Amino acid sequence: MNKKKLAVIFGGRSGEHVVSLRSAASIIEAIDYNRYDVIPVGISREGTWLAGEDAWLSLWEKRPPAKAGRAVIYIDPAGPGLMIQSANSPTSWDFQPLDVVFPVLHGPFGEDGTIQGLLEMAGLPYVGSGVAASALGMDKALMKNQFRLRGIPVAPSLAFNRRQWHLDCGQIKKNVINELSLPCFVKPANLGSSVGISKVKCEAELEPAVNEALMYDDKVIVESFARGREIEVSVIGDLEPRASKPGEVIPCNDFYDYNAKYIDDRSELIVPVELGSDLEARLKELACQAFLAVEASGLARVDFFVNSEEGSILVNEINTMPGFTNISMFPKLWEASGICYTELVAELLKLAEARHARRKELLFTPPE
Repeated sequence: MNKKKLAVIFGGRSGEHVVSLRSAASIIEAIDYNRYDVIPVGISREGTWLAGEDAWLSLWEKRPPAKAGRAVIYIDPAGPGLMIQSANSPTSWDFQPLDVVFPVLHGPFGEDGTIQGLLEMAGLPYVGSGVAASALGMDKALMKNQFRLRGIPVAPSLAFNRRQWHLDCGQIKKNVINELSLPCFVKPANLGSSVGISKVKCEAELEPAVNEALMYDDKVIVESFARGREIEVSVIGDLEPRASKPGEVIPCNDFYDYNAKYIDDRSELIVPVELGSDLEARLKELACQAFLAVEASGLARVDFFVNSEEGSILVNEINTMPGFTNISMFPKLWEASGICYTELVAELLKLAEARHARRKELLFTPPE
């Protein structure tokens, strides 16, 4: 059997660069090398593409690559692949055909539809959601609007852009106080890993929080405070998704901020968490509904706030390329549900190729 050429793309220009490197290291280790030849492709914080066995190490150690050359995607649906610069001759470029891509990129420039659009243009099968679903999953304001249209419960929120804030910040602050009340959360609309998020407890904190969020995005979303346990469910599939057992996050800080996620190791993950059969079934159902609402594909993690006292469930967000280290919540939930890490990676690659094959049957020219 001829082995397929698989490019694992990692790194990227977002604030989740390091998380992506860790995810990629776990995935590359779990690949079935009897079926795939793996080509590591790293993207630096500045946006430079590198390909070769040393690509991951060069990004992790922030040093010039020894055995990795610069690379670009060769966009030709008849024969897509990578053009890789020779390490020995900067003027020499070699073509490496590709069969499938695993873009392990978190955040902007990777999880937001940008890399997906490039791979669609190249005609390459890839793991994860398409352009529209990736963009919806990244933009918290558009995502929540879509959830509301589908009747999926979410917390009240307000969204506005940089120009609107500068034109009438006073009215926006009044709207936040009157419609959402305090405390509330102020977030960049397009970002992950809780970067740029503030919990606002008094009116004086609102303007600084918005200004901080605007450092990371042109659009801000303000959400009312949702009391409850932080429950997460993993989803895999395509047109017929299925959900994992739920898990619980118990943050070490006031909320699950960047420090609590990646720096301070006192946060607790309970996998799986016992919630009772009825509540677990409802969470799984809502997770699949959220997946279908944004038309996701491949994988996602859906985050909830569950308030047992009020009997309420709110969907916080969907993450279309969740953290994928072997200790991340997404694979741990599937392991608790009976699918080990290596089987999960293999399943996602199969889903990628099946989705690509289905979409290749579509007509892109009018009938004669």
